[in-house]
Amino acid sequence: MKVVKFGGTSLADGTQLKRVFDIINSDVDRKVVVVSAPGKRFQDDIKVTDLLLQYAQATIDDTDTKEIIQEIKQRYHAIADYFQMPHEHLTQIDAQIDHLSQKHYRSFDYLKAAFAAHGEYLNAQLIAKVFTHLGMPAKFIDPKDAGLLVNDRPLSASLESSSYQKIAQLDLSTSERLIIPGFFGYTARGDIATFSRGGSDITGAIMARGLNADLYENFTDVSAIYAVNPNIIPNPLPIHHMSYDEMRELSYAGFAVFHDEAIIPAIQGGIHINIKNTNAPDEPGTFIVPPTEVRHTKAVTGIASSNRFAALYLHRYLLNREVGFTLKILEILKRHNVSYEHMPSGIDDLTIIFDKSLLVQEQIDGMIADITEEIKPDTLKWLPNYSIIMIVGEGMRNRVGALTEIVSPLSQQGISLQMVNQGASEISIMLGIQPDLSDKAVSAIYNQVFTD
Repeated sequence: MKVVKFGGTSLADGTQLKRVFDIINSDVDRKVVVVSAPGKRFQDDIKVTDLLLQYAQATIDDTDTKEIIQEIKQRYHAIADYFQMPHEHLTQIDAQIDHLSQKHYRSFDYLKAAFAAHGEYLNAQLIAKVFTHLGMPAKFIDPKDAGLLVNDRPLSASLESSSYQKIAQLDLSTSERLIIPGFFGYTARGDIATFSRGGSDITGAIMARGLNADLYENFTDVSAIYAVNPNIIPNPLPIHHMSYDEMRELSYAGFAVFHDEAIIPAIQGGIHINIKNTNAPDEPGTFIVPPTEVRHTKAVTGIASSNRFAALYLHRYLLNREVGFTLKILEILKRHNVSYEHMPSGIDDLTIIFDKSLLVQEQIDGMIADITEEIKPDTLKWLPNYSIIMIVGEGMRNRVGALTEIVSPLSQQGISLQMVNQGASEISIMLGIQPDLSDKAVSAIYNQVFTD
């Protein structure tokens, strides 16, 4: 049995959904289908989830919502019209869109979560109707009925482990395909809470683990995961097989094809993942598997980069001699509700790296003020723009000279690094660099390690 997940571009309009239907219909093992909200149909289009968030904000602001409601409805109607479905099939979906702004929510965050989740929630209902209309019996499954119980964080939920017992009880014995919306679950109080953005991948992995699937197929708009961003290196090498840990490291550092949190349920359940292309379903794609099943011919599997970081550099002599120094820093971060990504250090220096998308200026100012007063560093610098390059490969384990091979082409091109950090797992090397040099550095490393 396979659990199959389709992303937003695969479900953006009727033409794409017909391809999805053909993929599901071609394999009886594709029993459970997890779906995203309709994505972009063209370059400047707006995803349905973003339209719903606009609707949410207009509701909060108590401004007119008629136009945005009509635009959201039209996206679902256009898909139904493509398949010449009677309009009464959309009556319930239209009513749910209208009702969103009339409900009571515990907080604005829960309101935003409920609105955003309806992109998937409504699409799953529509897709079940479309598949049945086309002659393939399908049943919509609400995540509540599937057993997806999540904790009380409305916009960054995590699954409660008890959910897996309920998921395992889903009836797969009928001929119906089960259509499940991705991206969200329900709290113990019955409120909708979403995973982080892009979280339909997480739902797919959860369902695959809970149902002990033989394979989790994740369909997207590329034919493989590539060794580097194709926008930096034209026609880069595809990755045919990679380990769970490699995928998690690369997803975190910028590979957007698969959500880094979605790897965890797959690891826990030992589920193999296959990334495939909806528009080229016969191509093999990329398999993500346990490390013992990966046989690399090269030390490096992939190179990822991201400019979403900021850093705080701190210098103080004899920093390494002070017992509890790091604890003081962590207490200040906790006080301001700030999480950090990395904290490489030397004997007199410490750099704290943050995901700046998670910070507001008030947190930054308060954190810096408290560190200045309580730590009294000799030097303290806030670096608002900071890039990280992650070089990842199971083949780097215990490999002599791996770091030299990666850093030497940067030296040859006069590219200076702000930080070098090798992970304890020995499968990743992290480089901190100025954002304007990031692409140049990635190109240099790729040409060194992938060009024979």
